[in-house]
Amino acid sequence: MGGALTHLHRTRCARLPQPPTQPNPDARMKDHYTALGLASSATLADIKKAFRQKASQYHPDRNTDANAPALFRAVQEAYEVLSDDAKRQAYDDNRRRNLLDNPAETAREIWQAYFELLRQSVR
Repeated sequence: MGGALTHLHRTRCARLPQPPTQPNPDARMKDHYTALGLASSATLADIKKAFRQKASQYHPDRNTDANAPALFRAVQEAYEVLSDDAKRQAYDDNRRRNLLDNPAETAREIWQAYFELLRQSVR
């Protein structure tokens, strides 16, 4: 009986999606709000403050991590979009559409970003 339970456990666990062993900085930063660590209700002042903090944190001259340049570019891109009213409105509209069009993919991306934040906080 124990062998059957172990086999059942292994087969079920084998089907669970596993997080990538080497995260892709470009993939985890698709959400500009997540890139800056903000909620979608953030004000322009919040966006500017978060940009300054993240840009300083990920600037390649200050951060020797191999992913720092990609993270820095993602933060720059997020700021460029979210600090411009027209670009932000278009981004928000597209973001809402994607959430409704493909909820499973959206949920997967949200969970990946969440687990990546957990991994970073453990370091």
